[in-house]
Amino acid sequence: MTQLTLDIHSGALSVLRLSPTAFAKELKTAAVIQWYAEQRLSQSKACEILEMSRSRFLHELFQRHVPAVQITAKELQQEIYGEL
Repeated sequence: MTQLTLDIHSGALSVLRLSPTAFAKELKTAAVIQWYAEQRLSQSKACEILEMSRSRFLHELFQRHVPAVQITAKELQQEIYGEL
């Protein structure tokens, strides 16, 4: 696993009321969810990176108002019925 070191303003942790460990976890979760929202990651890859169950990941998406389904109605019809 690759580790990163970030310089965070000292006031950020106190304003957010997070420990450095909790902040790191929140930052990682927020980044992965953003990448999922941008369709750069699948749900399964996001769950793998975050080491969480799919149901927990779906709950995180719900809490952050991020759509869990990233497919249009037309794409869904094509997937179900084949090319239209």
